[in-house]
Amino acid sequence: MVRLTLDLIAKNSNLKLRKETVSQCLKKITHINFSDKNIDAIEDLSLCKNLSVLYLYDNHISQITNLNYATNLTHLYLQNNYISCIENLRSLKKLEKLYLGGNYIAVIEGLEGLEELRELHVESQRLPLGEKLLFDPRTLHSLAKSLSILNISNNNIDDIRDLEILENLNQLIAVDNQLLHVTDLEFLLNKLMKLWKMDLRGNPVCLKPKYRDRLILVSKSLEFLDGKEIKNIERQFLVNWKASKDAKKISKKRNSKNEATSNSYISETMHHIVPVYYPQVGKPKLVFFSEIQRYLVNGTTSPENPQEANTKIIEEIGNLSLKESENLLTKKCVKTSPSS
Repeated sequence: MVRLTLDLIAKNSNLKLRKETVSQCLKKITHINFSDKNIDAIEDLSLCKNLSVLYLYDNHISQITNLNYATNLTHLYLQNNYISCIENLRSLKKLEKLYLGGNYIAVIEGLEGLEELRELHVESQRLPLGEKLLFDPRTLHSLAKSLSILNISNNNIDDIRDLEILENLNQLIAVDNQLLHVTDLEFLLNKLMKLWKMDLRGNPVCLKPKYRDRLILVSKSLEFLDGKEIKNIERQFLVNWKASKDAKKISKKRNSKNEATSNSYISETMHHIVPVYYPQVGKPKLVFFSEIQRYLVNGTTSPENPQEANTKIIEEIGNLSLKESENLLTKKCVKTSPSS
């Protein structure tokens, strides 16, 4: 294995030493590329004062060390190494892009104080079976205002609601995870008002009915979803469709409420009113008695349950005119004679 040292950097630099010392040479270096060089450790790089871009991907690095003095570093590439913990980066106040995909990281942590960090790439961590990538709330809070691009693809993630705090996030790449619920995504999109690109391809949630439609409707800022552009005509159609659907729901609810009120009134009325027919001298007369009146009148009734019989008659006359109702009642209603 190879250790990244100042001597190794000096030997592989393109700077002409001539009258310059190694120290002077190292101070001028802004970019170092030692990708795929079997590097397993980083030695002291404190002399590289102006180092801004460091490429160390595809190596065997297991720990992030000795970068404390590279305070001008803006881009750090550490993909496909053996890193299991994000550490020793808090002094890199100018760091803008951090690439850590393809490592063994289980928790996104240790990034507090990196107020300039714009991009974080932590895709495809090699985690034990059944484990998923987690986020330390302190790190999320510290990145709330700075982070604009986040790549968390292929990490067995099943919930991303915690990302709501990333108020300036404009690109979220989370393909090939275990996201399942559209409601969780709707919740997140309601919080991330600047998000214009989201890619969730390969998640179970993508197979849910109306998945795309629902996400487009909930987010006005989203321009690309799963690699496909959201055109204005598509969004406007969905907005109009939802407005029409909501209007129908409101109308149906109002009609149901009115119908329920009407039915309640009719039911209440019919419960207390029983039609009875008194045979009197001369032309018969139709009279309606309340429940109280019916029981106050001393008399005999036939059949045994006049309420049930009269209810059937009331059902028959529901759609008849007043005159027709009177005729029907005269013929069919249960007779009751008052006692003398």
